[in-house]
Amino acid sequence: MPDNPIQLAVIIGSTRAGRFGPTVANWFTEHADRRDDVVVDVVDLAETPLPERLSSQPEPEEARALQTVSPRLAAAEAFVVVTPEYNHSYPASVKNAIDWHFTEWRAKPVGFVSYGGLSGGLRAVEHLRHVFAELHAVTVRDTVSFHDVGKQFDAAGRPRYPEMPVAAADQLLDQLVWWGWALRSALAERPYPA
Repeated sequence: MPDNPIQLAVIIGSTRAGRFGPTVANWFTEHADRRDDVVVDVVDLAETPLPERLSSQPEPEEARALQTVSPRLAAAEAFVVVTPEYNHSYPASVKNAIDWHFTEWRAKPVGFVSYGGLSGGLRAVEHLRHVFAELHAVTVRDTVSFHDVGKQFDAAGRPRYPEMPVAAADQLLDQLVWWGWALRSALAERPYPA
């Protein structure tokens, strides 16, 4: 294992009942875990629901959720958002997690694994790129996308046709690690201008 692998937070964005996100995220996480240049932390927004409204004084239960998620996002040096596409965009749970945090995203790379119907979640990804740019995060170009996702995985949660998603995942992870190391070095030399 290389010295100081990149701390990668994989965020499962969907919180709906019957969601497919954990299947996609589990496959991606297992693939990433085979690498020695990343350490993966899975942040499932369904298991750690954040407050639905922004407030400077969240309720005690809401504050506990933030105390669970916020330090994990702060510790991450790179992110992968696993997102479906809802109504040509991304889920409200993802926007909520983004909006509750700011410095946690800043000067860090973000990649996307999307899934959905015909578009494979790519419209959600394009919307998220604009949002993360506003937060001073760096989105990597390449994505992993599963079109018509229900037909892409077998009953064991494995891709039926693994060659393309594996190649896409490797490309995505290579880019995230490159940016993670580059930004880690830059931040060690001087703080990011706020």
